[in-house]
Amino acid sequence: MPNSGAAQIGNIDLVKQLNGAAVYGLIDQHGPISRIQVAELSQLAPASVTKITRQLLERGLIKEVEQQASTGGRRAISIVTETHPFHTIAIRLGRKDATIALFDLSSRVITEQSYPLSAHTQDSLQQQLFTLIERFIAENTTLIRELIAISVILPGLVDPENGQVRYMPHIDVNNWPLVGELQKRFHLASFVGHDIRSLALAEYYFGAGNDCSDSLLVRIHRGAGAGVIINENIFVGRNGNAVEIGHIQVDPLGERCACGNFGCLETVVSNPTIEKRVLQLLNAGHESSLSIHTCTIQHICDAANRGDRLATEVLQHAALTLGKVIASTINLFNPQKVIIAGEITAAETILFPLIQRCIDTQTLNAFGKNLPVVSSQLGNRTAIGAFALVKRAMLNGKLLQHLLDDGKKIPI
Repeated sequence: MPNSGAAQIGNIDLVKQLNGAAVYGLIDQHGPISRIQVAELSQLAPASVTKITRQLLERGLIKEVEQQASTGGRRAISIVTETHPFHTIAIRLGRKDATIALFDLSSRVITEQSYPLSAHTQDSLQQQLFTLIERFIAENTTLIRELIAISVILPGLVDPENGQVRYMPHIDVNNWPLVGELQKRFHLASFVGHDIRSLALAEYYFGAGNDCSDSLLVRIHRGAGAGVIINENIFVGRNGNAVEIGHIQVDPLGERCACGNFGCLETVVSNPTIEKRVLQLLNAGHESSLSIHTCTIQHICDAANRGDRLATEVLQHAALTLGKVIASTINLFNPQKVIIAGEITAAETILFPLIQRCIDTQTLNAFGKNLPVVSSQLGNRTAIGAFALVKRAMLNGKLLQHLLDDGKKIPI
């Protein structure tokens, strides 16, 4: 027979978490805001709002500020979130390096450092990563006030339920329990997520997607990845992975992809592929201001912006191929905005009109009409995707409730 008492306690805890999240989220989004306004917007009883705000004040997560009353009389007391004393270590775990950054709760980067990675196995990667985290903490002790979480984003397949890493493209992993290992080692709330999908969430919280609840992020880097935000949440499939546009076939007779198939998008549109194509054309004798020593995506974009014909044609081909895949993705998800990220956006005046042409001609009119295509506002702040997971945990109440109930089990 089910334990109804345990279920009731669980329900009470969930209601407590959701109510706390509702109050904190409104203060975070609309502050300075009065308690009465919080009660009205949250539809919670004023007494409940007073109780929750008292807990938040005692924990230092919000603070009171005075605002001039509209009548010119006594100053009204409002509340805002307190962000500076609470710090998060956010990590982008790449194939050959790790970027570790220290954020406060306002999303401000306090310090950031990149470290080379040499590990080739799951165990050695974990050992090297943990050593780097410890080193980063030791080097920045004077900057850290209260460390509340560690968050890691990486390429691969991450189970959203338990934070296990099921697959990485460059290292053989076996259900790597990274969240559990982080919590065991550092005794902090820990989060692990997919790099591109977490960046899509970061664009929603802090970047170009901040003004819409549904958006598509496409990032071109070593590969081609995408993340979709639907109703303010990351879209994920049943196993935590979805929208793998980099592995949509665009050329059945194309080159073999790392995934094993042929002619995937990222064999045509990725930084290494674009650089390789330019180098091939240079070696074949095509004229260009570029040389075999300047075949980097940055130089190629700069050359195209200056009118270099070879660089322009290579990028135009990439844009048309990418545009076709983006158009198909728009027909599937009907976003309010398309956001492009990666070094390739340095040549957006060449790329975006061609992507827009594909959208105009290959999407349903109702989906593509007046659909903006914009560059990411986050630049090279790749670790901010990891911080976005922490922000989400504050706003959905999981991390927030842990901070209010110190000593309880750390949430995943």
